[in-house]
Amino acid sequence: MRIGIITFPGSLDDVDAARAVRLAGGEPVALWHADHDLKDVDAVVLPGGFSYGDYLRAGAIAARAPLMQDVVTRARQGLPVLGICNGFQVLCEAGLLPGALLPNTSLRFECRQVELEVVGRTKWTAACEPGDRLSIPAKHQTGRFWAPDPVLDELEANGQVAVRYVAGHAFNGAAREIAGVSNHAGNVVGLMPHPEHAVDPLTGSADGLKLFESAALVAA
Repeated sequence: MRIGIITFPGSLDDVDAARAVRLAGGEPVALWHADHDLKDVDAVVLPGGFSYGDYLRAGAIAARAPLMQDVVTRARQGLPVLGICNGFQVLCEAGLLPGALLPNTSLRFECRQVELEVVGRTKWTAACEPGDRLSIPAKHQTGRFWAPDPVLDELEANGQVAVRYVAGHAFNGAAREIAGVSNHAGNVVGLMPHPEHAVDPLTGSADGLKLFESAALVAA
């Protein structure tokens, strides 16, 4: 399983994502935002960070990077794509996922370990069962998922809520405690917490590996 990791100017979790891919048994492939070459990867990860310094709007500039044109085309053809934190923002800005990420209700950058519940079946949660709990760190200032109520109702009805904060863990004020969503096909997933930082029990949890293992499971 070759999983591409895109690096944008300001990405800072691309190395961590590559390590998570290796630990999950995959082969990380470095991808550069300015290229037009996905290098025949089987899946793509958009890592966390502050692409383009979050100027204009978090993820807005990165969503228009040359390589994202190829990502959008391939994602609509079924390529598994995972956006983590800033990557989630980029996917929303690129129109691959519904909703938007707004500033935390505290208006502060916050970092903490959170408990998540797997809700939907997607290509990135295939190694999990609905109801599974995952302990994963979250670190962001602009991570409050929001969408109009009719859109939220549709996401719930279509099974597009991928993961939800366990009660009491939605520190950012996310609508309906949503921590991650998918597109209708389930191949594109955006997640605010960082599974690439939960790959070793020595650092608190290895639950994040399940998401990276899921992509390999689907490709097998």
